[in-house]
Amino acid sequence: MRSKQYPLYVGRFQPVHNGHIHAIRHVVSIHDGIIIAVGSSLTSHDKDNPFTFGERLQMLHLALAEAGIGLEKTVITGVPDIPYAHFLWVRLVEAMCPPFKLVYTNQPFTGRLFKEAGYEVRPIPFLERERYSGAEIRRRIILGVDWSQLVPASVYEYLVSIGGAERIRSLASSDEAV
Repeated sequence: MRSKQYPLYVGRFQPVHNGHIHAIRHVVSIHDGIIIAVGSSLTSHDKDNPFTFGERLQMLHLALAEAGIGLEKTVITGVPDIPYAHFLWVRLVEAMCPPFKLVYTNQPFTGRLFKEAGYEVRPIPFLERERYSGAEIRRRIILGVDWSQLVPASVYEYLVSIGGAERIRSLASSDEAV
């Protein structure tokens, strides 16, 4: 029997990759839909967070359409960080999202924050975690190694159209020069 309330899935999506889509498919196979919270939503143009919230939103829309996951099954929102006030971050997430009782995450710190706030937290089966991670994709881009198969084709095309790889390389080189 399918759950009626949408669970929460938090990620930074820097960039959206096939592991994210695998996770979203997993959640919507169990529940009627999913709340996707784009973390660090106010952070962009740095080595670990090269893309804006709007760019990540566009990547999610493209990837979900490509995967055949209808937007009617999703609620997507942005959630900014609260530096040095992690205990307030869960309250901010609650304010930025429809009501939820269940959180899907593989991030230990995120899981701990939600558990301490009284939420049920479940892991998501990883899809080849060593390959499908934003850090690995950004590393490959910096090194000039092929990364095109790690993201949905529509996301790859979008990132090419906005100069995403060049931005990542530029941010990495300027970061090292500091």
